Amino acid sequence: MKIGSREFDVKNQVYVMGILNVTPDSFSDGGKWNSMDRALAHVEEMLAEGMDILDIGGESTRPGSDYSMPAEEELERVIPYIEAVKTRFDVPISLDTYKSRVAEAGIAAGADMINDIWGLKWDARMAQVIADHDVACCLMHNRKKAEQAGNAVWDKESNSAATAQRDANPYGYSNFLRDVASDLAQSVELARKAGIGEERIILDPGVGFAKSYEQNLRIINHLENLQDLGYPILLGTSRKSVVGLTLDLPVTERLEGTLVTTVMGLLKGCAFVRVHDVKENVRAIRMSQAILREEKRQRNVSEEKLG
Repeated sequence: MKIGSREFDVKNQVYVMGILNVTPDSFSDGGKWNSMDRALAHVEEMLAEGMDILDIGGESTRPGSDYSMPAEEELERVIPYIEAVKTRFDVPISLDTYKSRVAEAGIAAGADMINDIWGLKWDARMAQVIADHDVACCLMHNRKKAEQAGNAVWDKESNSAATAQRDANPYGYSNFLRDVASDLAQSVELARKAGIGEERIILDPGVGFAKSYEQNLRIINHLENLQDLGYPILLGTSRKSVVGLTLDLPVTERLEGTLVTTVMGLLKGCAFVRVHDVKENVRAIRMSQAILREEKRQRNVSEEKLG
């Protein structure tokens, strides 16, 4: 697939998306890069470490976010950085936003891809904006809680049994893995109806979004299920709570756990990983690929001898 001016071999390679949060309150690096000089130096560093695509975000979507930031404020944050990066570096830019107005302005400023954490389901105009500008998009799995989504049964019931059921399954899953795939298929259908090309779509299982700790572990372990949808998969686990809870570590000490999930993603067929620590993840991918290539070579040798 093509993102910006670069071709990505999504069937045979794993690419690293570096994160640039120009926010004061992101869960991992809030306030660290919201100075232009520091941000550009960080982009240069990530490129030297092997970054393939840059994801710029102007609104924190950490757990507990209320998604109330005005588009004007988000635009003020991200547009100068998109323009500055585009002027100085030759790297495809992904804009992390779920607002069509921000997406449209971001594309005009130079963004090559829209990374929508709501999979086109938050803003009804988003799919058409992406289609009209013929840019790539990453559609992430997400869900509102059942009461937010207006679940008829739970809205009407108020007894303790119904409350317990809702608390145990706040996002209304009936079959978790199947429901994630079904939700992503709905996002794909929105994209196709708007005219977004098949070769423009990436899917993200949404680790850390609308999922319990156990569900996050399950979706990482069953990423191959999403391959049936027929689109490249992006895995974003970097420094997330699933790592912190597993290892009982603060956000600043979650590198090793993240690297394990990156290798899991590679083994499960992911085409992209979205990370904070580019150098270490690039090295983990290269090492894993070398082992797999040698294993494949040995199999071919054995088959030739048998043949």
